[in-house]
Amino acid sequence: MKILIVEDEVSISEVVGAYAKRDGYDVIFANDGEEALEKFANNDVHLIILDLMLPKISGEEVCRRIRETSNVPIIMLTAKTSESDVVYGLDTGANDYVAKPFSPRVLMARIRAQLRPKEFRDNIASGIFADGRIEIDPERVEIRKDGVALPVTKNEFFIFSTLVSKPIRTWSREEIIRTAFGDDYDGFDRTIDTYIKTLRKKLSEPGHENGWIKTVHGFGYRFDDGK
Repeated sequence: MKILIVEDEVSISEVVGAYAKRDGYDVIFANDGEEALEKFANNDVHLIILDLMLPKISGEEVCRRIRETSNVPIIMLTAKTSESDVVYGLDTGANDYVAKPFSPRVLMARIRAQLRPKEFRDNIASGIFADGRIEIDPERVEIRKDGVALPVTKNEFFIFSTLVSKPIRTWSREEIIRTAFGDDYDGFDRTIDTYIKTLRKKLSEPGHENGWIKTVHGFGYRFDDGK
C-alpha cells in the first residue's frame, strides 16, 4: 500500500517515512499543498498523512479538494491542537487527527486502523433503517439518506455501521472503538464524541436534529429511529 506524506518539515517527513517503510508501506512525499494534489492525482494512494500549515495551498484546502473525488483515508498531522481545530479538521473530511509533537508508534497504529483489510468491511451488513430513509452500503462505503450519499469519512461510516448493527443496543465509547476501529486504535474514547457530532450534523434535519443518534448519559450512544 502507498502512503502520501505531505509535510514541509523535512525532519518530520523523514521520521514518518522511515517508520512507514519499516512497516512495509510504499512512501511518496510532497512538500507543499500544490505538490500534494499533483502527487495524489498521479499515484495510486491508499492513505495521506497531511500537515495543515503548508506553503502554497493549506492542508485544509488540500483535504477539501481531495474529498471532492475520493474517500482515501486522510490523517491530519499538525501543531493545531485546539478543540475547534480538531472539529474543523474532521469537518473538512479528515478521518483522524494527530497532534504534534507525536509518537511515531501511535501514528503507525492510526495508519493500521485506517487501512484495515477488506474483510472488516465485508462483516458490515447492508441495511435500510429509519423507515427506509437511511441506507448502509458496505461495498461503496456509503451512508445514503433519501437515496443521496452523505459526505461521511470512513471512520464515520464504521461508527454509524456499528450503531445500527443488530440487535440495536446502547454502545459504550470503548465498545464503539473496538468494533469500528479494532484493537490497534490508540485514540482517546472521547474522540468518538467528535465523530458523533459530525455524523449528527450530516444526518440531521427538522425532527431528527441528533441524526437518529441518541446519547445515553453516563454510558454512550445508540441508534434511535423512534421505534
